Amino acid sequence: MKSEMIQATGRRKRAIARVRLTQGEGNISVNERTLENYFPRDVLRALILKPLLLCDKQRSVNLSMTVDGSGISAQAGALAHGISRALIKLDAGLRATLKKEGLLTRDSRMKERKKYGQKGARKRFQFSKR
Repeated sequence: MKSEMIQATGRRKRAIARVRLTQGEGNISVNERTLENYFPRDVLRALILKPLLLCDKQRSVNLSMTVDGSGISAQAGALAHGISRALIKLDAGLRATLKKEGLLTRDSRMKERKKYGQKGARKRFQFSKR
């Protein structure tokens, strides 16, 4: 019996993550690199693995992920979102657990654009009365 591949997409800021989940022994790769190599910070690795730990699937699924755009922190958030969505496709009973932890909600906060005639989105040039 051939194991099925489940695909899901996760997003955060400008980062887009494509997650491919298959039954396996717990191998994880990000952009064809190991998770520890791509994300050296423990906090970011913990954020990415949180959906797997909550569902107790860290040793039963293989993950092959690609992520691009934004920074390393937003990429970690996008991967967590994508993994959560893939796990729901695998087993719909996990939805309540993941939703309670807020892993299914797409974080809609984006960078505010810079306005013309100003130094940034909110910052202004110094005002001089005379």
